[in-house]
Amino acid sequence: MGTYKDLKVWQKGIQLSKQVYILSREFPKEETYGLTSQLRRACVSIPANIAEGNGRSSSKDYAHFVSIALGSAREVETLLILGKEFGYINAESDLKASMELLDEVCRMLYSLRLKLSPDKSGWNVSN
Repeated sequence: MGTYKDLKVWQKGIQLSKQVYILSREFPKEETYGLTSQLRRACVSIPANIAEGNGRSSSKDYAHFVSIALGSAREVETLLILGKEFGYINAESDLKASMELLDEVCRMLYSLRLKLSPDKSGWNVSN
């Protein structure tokens, strides 16, 4: 049995965090403590919550942290959209690459969440 570092979703979360840090370097200095900080914290929260949940003693606890990671992923999506809307993200290709990786991470998080508690999740992935 491996560790959380062996999980593809954790690895992709790390990759996404690196992409977002690079992308947000172009944000204006006045956003350092605003959008830039919030975007980076939300992004780092994804692999951090996967790791924390993996270290918990029950699947229920793990599923809870995966749910938090998924919420952070949706926050990142919203903040990236805002960054584009505000004109802080100029290269469409950079945004597209980050959004595609984010979508992949979200799908993987949904799948992990369902594997951890398939009877109690109440989630319908098709919604």
